[in-house]
Amino acid sequence: MFSFLFSSNIFSNGDAFVVEGIVLDAETSEPISNALILLVGTNDYTTTKSDGTFSLHVNRSGAIRIKITHLAYQEKLIDFNSTNEFNKRLVVYLFPKIVNLPSVIVTDNLSASLIDEIKDYSTILKGKELQKQLSQTLAATLKNEAGLSVRSMGPAPSRPVYRGLGQDRILISEDGMKSVDLSATSPDHAVTIEPFTSERIEVLRGPKILTETSSTIGGVVKIVRNEIPYQIHNTYHLTIGGYAETVNKGYLGSIQSEIPFDPVALKFELSKRSSSDLMTPDGLLQNSSSNNLNTAIGLSYIGDFGYSGAAFRLYNLTYGIPGGFIGAHPKGVKIDIGKKQIHLDSKVNVSDANFIQLSYKNIYYRHKEYEFSGRIGSEFRIITNLAKIDYTHSQLFNIEEGVFGVSIEHRDFEIGGFVFTPPTTSFNFSAYLYEEFKLNRMNINFGFRYSYDNVKPKTEHSDSKIGIINKRIFNNISVSASLIYQLSDVLFIGSNLSRSTRVPTIEELYSQGPHLAAYSYEVGNPDLNSESGIGTEIFIYHKYEKLNFNLNVFYNNLNSFIIPRNTGEINYQTFLPIYKTYGVAALLYGLDGSFNWNFYDRLSLSSSFSYTKGIFRENSHPLPQIPPLKGITSIQFNSDNFQVGLSCDWALNQNDVDLFEQATDGYLIFNSFIQFLFNIEKSVNSLTLNVDNIFNKSYRNHLSRVKSILPEAGFNVRVVYKFLL
Repeated sequence: MFSFLFSSNIFSNGDAFVVEGIVLDAETSEPISNALILLVGTNDYTTTKSDGTFSLHVNRSGAIRIKITHLAYQEKLIDFNSTNEFNKRLVVYLFPKIVNLPSVIVTDNLSASLIDEIKDYSTILKGKELQKQLSQTLAATLKNEAGLSVRSMGPAPSRPVYRGLGQDRILISEDGMKSVDLSATSPDHAVTIEPFTSERIEVLRGPKILTETSSTIGGVVKIVRNEIPYQIHNTYHLTIGGYAETVNKGYLGSIQSEIPFDPVALKFELSKRSSSDLMTPDGLLQNSSSNNLNTAIGLSYIGDFGYSGAAFRLYNLTYGIPGGFIGAHPKGVKIDIGKKQIHLDSKVNVSDANFIQLSYKNIYYRHKEYEFSGRIGSEFRIITNLAKIDYTHSQLFNIEEGVFGVSIEHRDFEIGGFVFTPPTTSFNFSAYLYEEFKLNRMNINFGFRYSYDNVKPKTEHSDSKIGIINKRIFNNISVSASLIYQLSDVLFIGSNLSRSTRVPTIEELYSQGPHLAAYSYEVGNPDLNSESGIGTEIFIYHKYEKLNFNLNVFYNNLNSFIIPRNTGEINYQTFLPIYKTYGVAALLYGLDGSFNWNFYDRLSLSSSFSYTKGIFRENSHPLPQIPPLKGITSIQFNSDNFQVGLSCDWALNQNDVDLFEQATDGYLIFNSFIQFLFNIEKSVNSLTLNVDNIFNKSYRNHLSRVKSILPEAGFNVRVVYKFLL
């Protein structure tokens, strides 16, 4: 399919005329350079420029056929009659194709390996697929990905959970560096990331995550926004976006731009989001509104050596935590978060494919929790300094490619209000490497990470009610290796074996008092050891134009698995349920997968599912907060610039619950979407309309802390629009 746009750039002279147009990626709407534009039946051709535009001289009239080809895209043929049809500008969308050949990729970054190709198929959101999934939070945007669930305590404080693993076992990073907030420590704390302004979102697993975290059984949710420009464009880029939904009267507006002043590039972004209380099929979820302001500016100098730049980001979020369940404040709690960060980044080329990258972040995070009366119940202030140096290489001895480096993190954690966790400083030093080998049809990926952690309370206590509050030092080693064997051009099998470690958080070690917004009385354990265990996984992938699928089976055997458990007791001074932190032996195992089948012309059927079983190793009783068997199935029609589809979110009952944990029923939720890409002059426009929970079905998310009072969102219409120039 193709589109014609009004333009004054088509010239004719008798039977001769000039065809002008632009070629775009159908997935991302980005311009495609070096595409071949051929006049079929002749030797007349041209290629697209870096901005995707082209001009082709045609010296005949009548029926004309143009062929557009590119190594990485599916071929397209366009027919028209020059005498009466072609008086407008041509816009062509090309779909990426799978090339079943060994990868030979020229890039300004680490070359793509086989495992990266598989990851790109199954666990990456970008372009129009990202826009279709965009929701209020990062977790809600990712909820349909295989293996992922959403932990929540109302709409705003939601966070991804992977294969039943939450907290800081799932590291969230922005542009290659850890994102700092308190979302990993408690369900009432929000992730301080605006997904709408991201370029793409990746879910990483396997040995490569050891370059960022020591928890190999978890994963890394990687936000790519390139806030520090790394290349000079030949013209300015502008993106204006908007988002609105009915279920909470929510809206968002954003603007982003990148402006070249060769050899300097400037980039800025601004977004504002607001939502009212959430409407559910059973009523209004009081005190669930939120307001967010996000702004950033980045500047970099780009030359033959690489690039060097800096960025400043300001993020403010105010949101409510609903009340009404056991231990909760009757009218809920308000939380106000402010984050300021300075980001420095430099890449220095050593040779064609080898480079050194130096990165630094300073993050100031402030978090206040207010009772309904306006009194501050809890207050947190964290100052974090992060730094890392990576050396990325191509061929080295028998190694195909890899990276090794070191990182440090210093954290100053201050606490106020009615919270009795002691102010604490922590220091981490890590050294890591990731390497890739290839032996005929076998790809081997290996990762290693050593971590030293020093956690020091500013005031030590030898007679605390929970034990001795003093400095703790942890030394940990994490290792992971993956094997991928290519059975054929389209079929791959593999396995992963890893040793995972995780240092207990400050809250898990030293908490000893009420936590206002979490509605819990938290008791830490200063004698905790590092969490550790062995993870195994077997997977199979099939990659073909008509059928893609993957299936993953995993088994994690963990020692000292650190979890907070509801004891069933009440602290009668605060009337809050008591949650104690334990290190237990645990097993987590299950399977997940997805497939996409183009079964007829432009019709496709897709589905993903996730199942995790978590038990205490000593008695086989269920672990708390394990999601049920769940998934999504959809059917859709695809054309070059139009998509329409119907999907069904489903889950089974979850009756395998810990003591004092609420079971949940299964559900079927139907949704639909329409997405349309169109051009106006030189701009690319994308409009997506989603209708969620079409039948206003009442259902509960098992990982929601407020499921006992009200269900999830009811009938909802979401509209997302983006204008790119």
